[in-house]
Amino acid sequence: MSAQQVENVAKLIPAATERRGGQRKLAARLEPFDSYWQAPADIDSGYARFAAYYRANYLPHLPADRSARILVVSCGPGYLVDLLRGAGYLDVQGIDSDPAKIAHAQRRQLPCETAEAFAFIEQNREPFDVIIPEQELNHLTLDEQIEFLDLCRRNLKPGGLLIVYGLNGANPLVGSENIAHNIDHFNTFTDYSLNQVLQLAGFENIKVLPLKLYVFWKNPLNYVGLAATSLLELFFRACFVLYGKDVKVLTKKLAAVCNSPR
Repeated sequence: MSAQQVENVAKLIPAATERRGGQRKLAARLEPFDSYWQAPADIDSGYARFAAYYRANYLPHLPADRSARILVVSCGPGYLVDLLRGAGYLDVQGIDSDPAKIAHAQRRQLPCETAEAFAFIEQNREPFDVIIPEQELNHLTLDEQIEFLDLCRRNLKPGGLLIVYGLNGANPLVGSENIAHNIDHFNTFTDYSLNQVLQLAGFENIKVLPLKLYVFWKNPLNYVGLAATSLLELFFRACFVLYGKDVKVLTKKLAAVCNSPR
């Protein structure tokens, strides 16, 4: 998609949000996009657990340059920020709209602050090398998704990296449940539709990836879960082929890495 096409699309997108009292109101009511909600009841136990998850799924895609400027949106207690700092990244910033969650991050002296995602990125003046939302894109409506992704693209350096993820509607076991069990889930994706949304927002080099759940290698039961889900996903893919569908990613959740235009 050319720069002119991107601009033309942006003009057709209606305002995805309202402003009330100077604040932006998003459609999600109980679990807003700019606040991470998946922390366990014991917040502190999540730092190690989520570190294993992000190390397996995200770290291999990040730039080798440890001075890269990275923004983590909806950082919650700072799980991903903590991992990135531990991996040697020197210029990491996390934002979350919930002060209580940010308090956990600040107690660990993590570089996180309370801020709403849209407003923070709109006011940003120095582009980032990497932007990573920790919350699923499905907590935004389609119009909100396009507006948010467009903001990210315009606040990344040329060739900058975006990593996003969402709920996979193609998984026959959990695809429909993913959207039905939460009023703040407005859609699901397949590998094809996640690519579409990112293309519409003007990103390039889009690669959609499965998100691995079973990455806790010290736990023997991890290998049982890995084997079972791998066999199920292979079976599901064969079923889709029988119906003439080329669905490549069948994990519970899927992610995408992509770049802003150079």
